[in-house]
Amino acid sequence: MGASAFIMAETTGINYGVIALAAVLPAILYYFAVILQVHYRAGKRDLKGIPRADLPRVKEVLIERGHLLLPIIGLIVMLFMNMPIPRAAIFTIFLTIIVATLRKSTRMSFRDIFDAMANGAQQALSVMIACAVVGIIIGVVSLTGFGAVLTSAIASIGAGSLFLTLFFTMIASMVLGMGLPSIPAYIITATMAAPALAEFGVPVLLAHMFVFYFGIFANVTPPVALAAFAGAGVSGGDPMRTGFQALKLSIAGFLIPFIFIYEPALLMVDIEGLAANAREYPLASVFDIIIVVITTVIGLTALSAGLEGFFKTHLGAISRFVLIAAAVLSVAPETFTDISGIIIIAVVLGFNYFKWKNKELPAT
Repeated sequence: MGASAFIMAETTGINYGVIALAAVLPAILYYFAVILQVHYRAGKRDLKGIPRADLPRVKEVLIERGHLLLPIIGLIVMLFMNMPIPRAAIFTIFLTIIVATLRKSTRMSFRDIFDAMANGAQQALSVMIACAVVGIIIGVVSLTGFGAVLTSAIASIGAGSLFLTLFFTMIASMVLGMGLPSIPAYIITATMAAPALAEFGVPVLLAHMFVFYFGIFANVTPPVALAAFAGAGVSGGDPMRTGFQALKLSIAGFLIPFIFIYEPALLMVDIEGLAANAREYPLASVFDIIIVVITTVIGLTALSAGLEGFFKTHLGAISRFVLIAAAVLSVAPETFTDISGIIIIAVVLGFNYFKWKNKELPAT
């Protein structure tokens, strides 16, 4: 989430530690799904990885520069101790300078410290400008009543259905987040789209995380997929084709926000009995977290295999369709659909595994 987590903490009044903790599992599961899709695509195209001998040794890298992780760890600890963000930032700067002196290769001269401070100020300027511009937009939205109109329109089109309200909020968030960095994208979507979910009784944390996710996904969603277009510029690929490939690889990300709205345990919080504007979020039970993670992992595995058409060996069109449908079932918030989806996934993937295994066996 980067700096957006701090903005969310200031906007919602929710402790930074709660927001950071809530963001952990969805982020891990999203990257897990992306890695799976890349892995299945590589298997389908018979691509091989870099030989282990050519990879840098983790132990040597950690011995040489592992101490530079200490300031990051220190910052996280200070924030979880409810230290004010500006004070934690100042302490982290001093801690970074001290830790860097532990090895000659990372030791900073006065010139290095001055350059680092100048670079930090330059990078902060872009964030400050974006926030200032967004402030103007928020002011215009408030004065003209456009935010209230948008919220009312989403609630009206949703026709009393939480799913439809979530769907149209997703569309609105992606449109509002087009072409924007993460911080202004969050501020705009939180101001204009999140209130529609609050009217439905969705707790503040869940509503803001939902619109934040889809505001960011505008960067990989054509026709305005700035992150994908930037990647195409680096790689020399076709921008629009790269955008659609980015969209395909991030499909799991479109599913995860719907999961944590229906299953808040994915954010490791317990919302039972909470009002929509609640700011204190107790931790969910370990059992609930484990169950939702297992079903989500199974669903994302099936979704990735279905989208790429590969699991150990190539999948047919029918198998791909069945896997994608079963993936949706496995993450739906009902025990019956969970069990049904998992059984279907196990049958399809098991059949493909045995087909691959028999192909590998030597002829007798």
